[in-house]
Amino acid sequence: MGPQRRLGIYIGCDSPTIIRYLEPQTGDVFTARFADCHFDEKVFPVLGGENKQVGKEIKWCVPSLLHLDPPTKQSEIEVRRIVHLQSIANQLPDAFADTKTVTKSYIAAANVPARIEIPQESGRADDTRESKTRLKRGRPVGAKDKNPRKRKEVEKHDIPKIAESILEETNHESNDNDEHHEPEGNHEISINYIHNGKIWDRNKMDEVNDAFSYLLSKEIDEENEDPEPKSVYECQKRHDWIKWKDAIQVELDSLNKRNVFGPIVLTPEDVRPVGYKWVFVRKRNEENIITRYKARLVAQGFSQRPGIDYEETYSPVMDAITFRFLMSLAADENLEMRLMDVVTAYLYGSLDTDIYMRVPDGFNMPEALKSKPKELCAIKLQRSLYGLKQSGRMWYNLLSEHLTKEGYVNDPICPCVFIKKTNSGFVIIAVYVDDLNIIGTQAEIQKATNYLKGEFEMKDLGQTKFCLGLQIEHTQKGIFVHQSTYTKRVLKRFNMDKATPLSTPMVVRSLNVESDPFRPPEENEEILGPEVPYLSAIGALMYLANCTRPDISFSVNLLARFSSSPTRRHWNGIKHVFRYLQGTIDLGLFYPKNINGQMIGFADAGYLSDQHKARSQTGYVFTIGGTAISWRSQKQTLVATSSNHAEIIALHEASRECVWLRSISQHIQSSSGINVNKEPTIVYEDNAACVAQTKEGYIKNDRTKHIPPKFFSYTQELVKNKDIEVKYVRSSENSADLFTKSLPTSIFRKHVHNIGMRRQQDL
Repeated sequence: MGPQRRLGIYIGCDSPTIIRYLEPQTGDVFTARFADCHFDEKVFPVLGGENKQVGKEIKWCVPSLLHLDPPTKQSEIEVRRIVHLQSIANQLPDAFADTKTVTKSYIAAANVPARIEIPQESGRADDTRESKTRLKRGRPVGAKDKNPRKRKEVEKHDIPKIAESILEETNHESNDNDEHHEPEGNHEISINYIHNGKIWDRNKMDEVNDAFSYLLSKEIDEENEDPEPKSVYECQKRHDWIKWKDAIQVELDSLNKRNVFGPIVLTPEDVRPVGYKWVFVRKRNEENIITRYKARLVAQGFSQRPGIDYEETYSPVMDAITFRFLMSLAADENLEMRLMDVVTAYLYGSLDTDIYMRVPDGFNMPEALKSKPKELCAIKLQRSLYGLKQSGRMWYNLLSEHLTKEGYVNDPICPCVFIKKTNSGFVIIAVYVDDLNIIGTQAEIQKATNYLKGEFEMKDLGQTKFCLGLQIEHTQKGIFVHQSTYTKRVLKRFNMDKATPLSTPMVVRSLNVESDPFRPPEENEEILGPEVPYLSAIGALMYLANCTRPDISFSVNLLARFSSSPTRRHWNGIKHVFRYLQGTIDLGLFYPKNINGQMIGFADAGYLSDQHKARSQTGYVFTIGGTAISWRSQKQTLVATSSNHAEIIALHEASRECVWLRSISQHIQSSSGINVNKEPTIVYEDNAACVAQTKEGYIKNDRTKHIPPKFFSYTQELVKNKDIEVKYVRSSENSADLFTKSLPTSIFRKHVHNIGMRRQQDL
């Protein structure tokens, strides 16, 4: 369950990179990576824990491999013993033969051992070479004990010390968090369950939202074979301890520089101080190369009380649709894009309430309080600190105040986009917490960066190439946005990186309800166990579908409906999407230059897409210059009585999105001095009756009297105000078909190309 070392006897190999070893004390047979092992050819432990040293008469033949090592009686006995153990291991029954004793898993399994009998030898030495920091708490296959082995106390001898109390605190927290429990009921363990112990209740997550998918994508991005340390003690045991130590010192210097901490005082009677914790992260670039070691002292904001420790917590951030529009604008107008990062952004914000925090270990107590127990003391925070619930809001208010004072303007409809226009040009600052994307003319960008560096401590990262998990390629023809690195990580995490590629993300569904592979679970059908990462897969795919892969939106939306009760059929659908991604890793959105493209929308509905609940599917996509900036695929909440009814609902949803897109585009263009297109936005629809009803008005008859008038009235009002113009298009040319149904390969590829998706190798 973490960093570990144990003594074992090498007994063979499973592959060129995986070895098998036996633990002398228990007889458990484990596997390990060859690169992680250290071989000591001078010590030969035997079953039962006895150690025997090689006689001094043995001399290894070093000069040449042509000569054999001189044999001795003792070494021959040990070799025979190891050969005997090898034969025993080879005769072990296949661990997967008895399915009752095997836990099925579709994630990287823990190192579950086999078991052989240990000979009971009299006079066995009690002093063994087995590591005392044994972290393995799993059980051998077939074991009858229900409770896992408890972790043994970790001895902390000969460790470089920053502060002993810091080690005690972090070890105490790690021991509390490491006690994982087996999930019961309809639960699912997270993909990083071994490290974080998270368990999700499928019944409470019927709809996986964007926040869940974003957090999951961060876990996948930060996951690697060398996980991040969880405490200062773990940092000290690592080979890169010097770099972590420097990161900790940099963080402490930043806290002192910003005057975050006030005086240490006795905790007032009516105050409940918040806790603290160290968080360690390694920052990586678009090529997954470590660029910086980062340590953060964060407050445990979960203990804050609403109305006492904080009031408002909402802090706006730039959404993905706005960011895609800005990239299309930068490509169309030949603008530069520059990325800057605010160093310790949250430490600039002031607090709106009095907050006390437990005294961090390593801080010097004042002379007057040295006789008092540290638990009775607290330190007052003078600045917002990472982890507090209102820290994000305090930082945004401060940044907004500085930019507004400098002449920047923003609008409530897109509060994270600040624009400043001058006689020489304009500049747009798009804010996502502490990441600032600066877009505009070269002279104004330079002025903006100089101003920001004067007000805050900034890191100039140059041209925007990697932001919010998106890889941005600037070419002579335009801007290409993709997530190939993240896609590779997802495929590797779910063991699909060597799967056979497929041409579409979903099979063409059958019209027969009973043979539909994506029908709801039947009464006698087995629900997937907690070890199958269905929720994790949905969250990982949803992040892709929301950012740069609209081609999998319908598939992910359909499969997400069964998050509470997935079956084998639905899991096969997940793997089908993975296989499609395997063949299209470098597929992304390409925004061409100098096209003067207008925004165009497509709306469509899949009538009775969910025949089991009589629900239809809404799908729409809006493009600028032929490349998508906004799309959606969602099951309708109303029961449509006809295809016309379903199309009217879909057009209504597309009209609402169009109003918002026109608002942000016109605000950004007018504030920047760019010519604003006042022409109505064309929305294409492939249902002739729906187009006629929108233009001619609501006609009450037996076929339409049950449809709520709001679906007609709102769209008709937009048409009258010349905000939108609804036009008819053939179904074969309607790109929104991509978001309402599974399509054959030829039609699917056609629509994918029509919404501006390209492969990097084709540019």
